[in-house]
Order: sequence, then C-alpha cells, then structure tokens
Amino acid sequence: MTGRRPIRSTPPGGPRGRLRATRTGVLSAGALVACAALAAGCGVVPGATGGSGDDPITVMTWAPQDTGATNKPGMPALARAYARSINAQGGLAGRKLNVLTCNDHNDSVAAAKCARRAVKENAVAVVGSYSQYADSFFPVLEGARIPYIGGYGLTNTEFTSPLSYPVNGGQPALLAGLGSALAGSCGPVTLVRPDTIAGDQLSALLDSGLASGGHERSHDQRAAEDATAYDDQAERALARDGGVSAEPGCVVPVLGDRTGTFMDSFRRARGDRADVRTATVLGSVDQTTINASGGASGPYEGAYVTGWYPAVSDPAWDGLKRLIKDQAFGDNDVDPADAGVQTTWIAYTVLKQVVESLGDGEVSSDTVRRALDDGPEVGTGGLTPGLRWTFADKLASVGFPRLVNADVTLQVVREGRLVSARDGAVDTTRTLQNADVA
Repeated sequence: MTGRRPIRSTPPGGPRGRLRATRTGVLSAGALVACAALAAGCGVVPGATGGSGDDPITVMTWAPQDTGATNKPGMPALARAYARSINAQGGLAGRKLNVLTCNDHNDSVAAAKCARRAVKENAVAVVGSYSQYADSFFPVLEGARIPYIGGYGLTNTEFTSPLSYPVNGGQPALLAGLGSALAGSCGPVTLVRPDTIAGDQLSALLDSGLASGGHERSHDQRAAEDATAYDDQAERALARDGGVSAEPGCVVPVLGDRTGTFMDSFRRARGDRADVRTATVLGSVDQTTINASGGASGPYEGAYVTGWYPAVSDPAWDGLKRLIKDQAFGDNDVDPADAGVQTTWIAYTVLKQVVESLGDGEVSSDTVRRALDDGPEVGTGGLTPGLRWTFADKLASVGFPRLVNADVTLQVVREGRLVSARDGAVDTTRTLQNADVA
C-alpha cells in the first residue's frame, strides 16, 4: 500500500491523512473533460454500452500493472472473470454486464485517461479499483456523476467524496488497528514508508493506534517506493532500537510491493538481532511474501499483520473461490488471498445488489448512485459489516465522512503461516476519532 496523497481535495490522499479531506470539487471541470479521448492499453469484456431497458450495463475496473512500484493485476482480472460468470447466468437482473478494464500505470495522466474513458463509454460505475491519483480521476468522475464503488482505500478523497462508496477502512483503519496491537508489546516503533504524498499521512494513523495503548509516537522513516534494495533504511531502522527499552523494538514496513524488497535487506542487516520484531498491513505482505522470505525462519515470524477482511480460510470466501476456479483457474494474478482481489469481489457484490434493487427500471450512473445513497444497508455475506454511506457517519468529524467500515482483522505469522491472531474483527472507529489527522 503505497500511494499518492491522502488529504483534502488536492491531497486526495492515500492512507488518509493529516489534513482533513474536503469534498472534492465538482462538475464543471469534470464535464469539460468528459469527452476527451480514451486511454490506450485498456481492455474490455465485449458488449455494447448503456444502462437502460435491456441494454448491457457498462462498468469499469482499473489498477496499475507492469510498473516499477505496486501492481494490482488481479483486480481487473477478477472483474473480467466476474463478468464472464454473471453473463453465463443471464447477467445482472437480466442485463449483460460489460466490464471495461484500464491500466492506470501508477501515473496521474493515465489515471485521468481511464476516468475519461469511463465517461466516454457511459459507465454506470467504477468498481473495485486501485489508484493513488484521486486528484486526477475523481474530478472527472464527479463531473459525470459516476459513482466509485469499492476503491482500494489509498486516498483521503475515497473517504470524503460524495461519489465514493468504500467497502473497507483503507489505510486509516489498518494502521490504527496495527498501532493498537503493537502498543503493549513493542519498544520503539519505526515506520518505514514511501516518500510520497500518500506516505506522508501514514505515521499519524499508526500513532493514533499506538497512543490508544499509551505508547509513544513512532519514528517516521521515509524510503523510495521503487528502490531495488533498502540496506541503508534497514540499518537505520535497527539503529533506532538501540536497547533503550525493556521491550524489543518493532519495525513496520508499509511499502506495498516493495515491502518484500525491504525485508530482504532487513534480514541481512538484522544479524543476530532476533529480538527486533516486524509488523505490517495486508497489501504490503501476504502468504506468498512470507514464503519467499523464508517462512518460519524468515523475518516475518511472529509479526502482526492487520487486514480488512476475514482470513482467506473463512467460508465467507467460498463464492470468490468458486468464481476463480470456474472462470480464472489459469490466471495466477487472481489470488483469493490478495486484498485487491478481495476488495474487487466485495465491490461487485455491492454492485449486484444495487442493480437488482432497481428491478426493471433504468440502470444508469444516476440511478445507481441514488440507490446507494437512499437504499437499504448492503450486505456482503459476512465479509464486512452491513454497508450504508452517509455524510453524517461517526468519522465525519475527523475528515472521513464516507468511512463506514472501520473493522480490521488481526493476523500473526506462526510457523511461517499467516493465521488469525484473535477471533472476529476490531472496530477502529474510536481510535480514529482520536487521531491527530487535522
């Protein structure tokens, strides 16, 4: 989980941030770009565009692929598999689902092009997507009144825009929950995070959790998000421990796809300092990362990891696993344990319920948005609490009015396996209410 910026409208931020996000501005600028040319390199599950009567329902899913930083190819791949599955069953409420996919290349210009293509193709929603560049794509979507359902939670704008319908608590919940878990068992805590606008917001969120347990603030250590080695950063993180506390220090790398690269450097620098522990968030580590780092003998052993959803072994994921088996069995990008794939699955679950609630009526960006705003609570089969988006929710006072699911799960690496550290989820709402994000 790395990102661009998570603060107010300009700083649409990532893992939400220091400044209170305000609602991203609006219609005129987005409307002007709504007719711009579409982006090259985007795929589509064939079908006509539209959204009324018996016309196909067009949506878009985007994510970065083939870049030097964090990549999420499983998200658009899962969206295409979902379209194949739902269309084989007669479509959504009898209408064919037409899924456009787009590569945002971890680039602000490409992200805006993806959004303009969604407008040009009359998409009724952008669903289950990942991008750091909310400043680039949200004005376009807002100008065309296209809802953004189930973004990955990288930017503050995802938790402030009236067109955003997040299904998880993003980086704020993950880091607040992780800080709470570490407060009672760590000496000095060092956060190693991307030297980006979004990365600038991470320490305040981790510190909110640490403070809830009476722990001092973390040391904020910047690192390049696309480095090929982190030897210097690993040495500096270890030096912060310095034996000044009765409890061993904890190093928290949150570098997205580069977290594994950091851990390679950390293992070399660590030497016999086995007392220094590590912890991170899902999206920066998964079971594959743990295996590659040495499993039970690797640096993650004993590490806490916070996530948004139940462990992949939970029966609530059976539907996702069936979809992958039936429609994406040969695609290694579509991993049911990947947080991006899981988020996309939940986002399409929301879309399905919303479209079905419209019955035989028109399916357009306006009717989908109104159904999300005015409809009943949306269920996700136990993967999240019931979801309903308002601007008067509990976290509006700290700048996250659309953050309606602050639950996180706590997992731990035991004998090289990522397993649940406690039953059920932890609600981080109160911790976030006390966060210094203003």
